[in-house]
Amino acid sequence: MATTFESARPVQQTEIVGAPAPADPAPLGLAAFALTTFLLSAHNAGWTKGTGLDWLGYALAYGGTCQLLAGMWEFKNRNVFGATAFSTYGGFWIGLGLYVLLGVPHATGNMVTNDLGWILLAFFIFNTYMLLWSLFVNKAVLAVFFTLEITELLLFIGNFAHTANVVKAGGIVGVVTAACAWYTSAAGVVNGMAGRHVLFVGNPLSFPAARS
Repeated sequence: MATTFESARPVQQTEIVGAPAPADPAPLGLAAFALTTFLLSAHNAGWTKGTGLDWLGYALAYGGTCQLLAGMWEFKNRNVFGATAFSTYGGFWIGLGLYVLLGVPHATGNMVTNDLGWILLAFFIFNTYMLLWSLFVNKAVLAVFFTLEITELLLFIGNFAHTANVVKAGGIVGVVTAACAWYTSAAGVVNGMAGRHVLFVGNPLSFPAARS
């Protein structure tokens, strides 16, 4: 039996409102990747004259942590390509920074270049299939993965062969990679703000139609 208080209580209707869609995290991930890649590539090219570790803090904080966060937000957006790319390369920068801090001080002889050769070879393998799938994203992203493919190829060959000139060439191509990533990030920011294509990114290829 309902009490007087319960029977007098007005019926309230609650409207369930979904959370607003998150902003596109890709421009952040690309910017973080671009800046850290630029700093390390300038060092590899022999252009910097400082400690040679100017990139390290930014590898951990910006290229690593911020890019990893962008990858996690891409999972929220159900963007499997962006989530995989940003999370992996965010982990790459964090791992490389930790290797420099924890592994390099204990290395002797050619241990560091051998280690870097294997690390870069592993990421070259990963980048190869991501390069193929970037064909289905847009041409700007394709340019990032294509130049990164050449960068990693030159760097792992240069480190395995202990050839400074090949590493320098990899550094120069790495600067081009950073420029491509910065452009793609800038395009993502302004195109998202305007709600239309202000900067060119190019159309993706279409996946083949499923066979019946």
